Amino acid sequence: MSTTVKRPAGSGQPDDARVRGTTPLPTTTPPRRRHGLRVGWMMTASGWSANQFSALLGSYRSEMGLSESAVTGLFAVYVVGLVPGLLIGGPLADRHGRRPVALIALGVNLLSTCLLMVGAATTGWLLPGRFLTGLGAGALLAAGSAWVKELSSPPFDLTTSPGAAAKRSGMFVSAGFASGGLSAALIAQWAPYPLLTAYLPHLVLAVAAGAVALGAPESRPSRSRPAAAAPASAEGSGAPPVAPAATPFRRARFWRAILPVAPWVFAAPTVGFVTLPGLVDGGLTGWQTVYAGVATAVVPGAGLAVQPAARYLATRHRLATGVAGLLVIAVGFALAAPAAATEQPVLALAAAAVLGAGYGLTLSFGLTEVAALAPRARLARLTSLFWTLAYTGMFTPYAITALSTTFGVPALLRAGALLAVLGCAAFVLLNRGERRPALTPRCPG
Repeated sequence: MSTTVKRPAGSGQPDDARVRGTTPLPTTTPPRRRHGLRVGWMMTASGWSANQFSALLGSYRSEMGLSESAVTGLFAVYVVGLVPGLLIGGPLADRHGRRPVALIALGVNLLSTCLLMVGAATTGWLLPGRFLTGLGAGALLAAGSAWVKELSSPPFDLTTSPGAAAKRSGMFVSAGFASGGLSAALIAQWAPYPLLTAYLPHLVLAVAAGAVALGAPESRPSRSRPAAAAPASAEGSGAPPVAPAATPFRRARFWRAILPVAPWVFAAPTVGFVTLPGLVDGGLTGWQTVYAGVATAVVPGAGLAVQPAARYLATRHRLATGVAGLLVIAVGFALAAPAAATEQPVLALAAAAVLGAGYGLTLSFGLTEVAALAPRARLARLTSLFWTLAYTGMFTPYAITALSTTFGVPALLRAGALLAVLGCAAFVLLNRGERRPALTPRCPG
């Protein structure tokens, strides 16, 4: 005759555990999975600050009477601040941690927007405002990209695939690029005091992003703890375990993979939202600012739209995303040539969208490749190096402007298409011997 042991009300133990006199195993709480997303909003604020000024270039000419050379110079000052921000922010993040560098950079980014708002009354503040915009954005790209990637990977996040974790920061930046330019353009077109009110959304976004990111843990790998103690520390304090010894960093492989692709990352979109709108605005009387804002949204928006294709290509072959990106950019330049020749706004937007798709593919490849090749202790500085090489492409519109009187813009755009094809061929030849496997998506849970 069997005896049934009843569980007292409110007991959390199963019947068989009480019969055996044992204690059930505690349920392990999985690591929190939202830290990478929380930090990602800081990257959106960085991208927003970069493009909000681009959409206001026409307003600075009409409202404040700035010359074309002055406006172009203010646009270029951003890159002057960006490069040291990238090159300094990466090593600082590897040495002192991603969290403090990223939060300080966000503070600088916020200050820069305040200076630009003051510049609506006193133009002397525009120069330091633009310089600090680049400086803060550069440091935030360097430290924030590494922070987002690591917080989107084990032990902080057990569900995100390696490729998605590496690309997440780029997607947040692209969202900021798209939203910032369009928002500023719409405000400048219809709101009062446009050179003041157009910056208010970024202030709100930056403050909110900083508040959301404050609770995210540091992710920089510890250099002093032994690997055996790492799992416990990861559960208790949020610090990641020390990675086991990895394959030594191969500098030549890094350069072969990154250098042929990186400059095209921003060469393509800047032609789409800087060069083309200025060539076709003759038929847009009164709507130039809105058109420029739409262009700044279409380009990174297309970059976001192609991310499913980028993920699929990454699972097929290591080079597939980079090759596809360069070829799509070549098509975009080829479409841009007749758009410039005929000054057709719709065709120019179509070309801008194709160039944006190429931007999304090449950015996805670059961030994924850096994350795959970089040792964790050097992830931030090598990520900052990639962003620095990518931003050299922002000088493409200036090169086109400087050479246009000699060769003509359509001819230069066709030359850009040819260079993209040649660059793709060189990229394949330089990396044909590498055999890193393609990324395999990880099922959630």
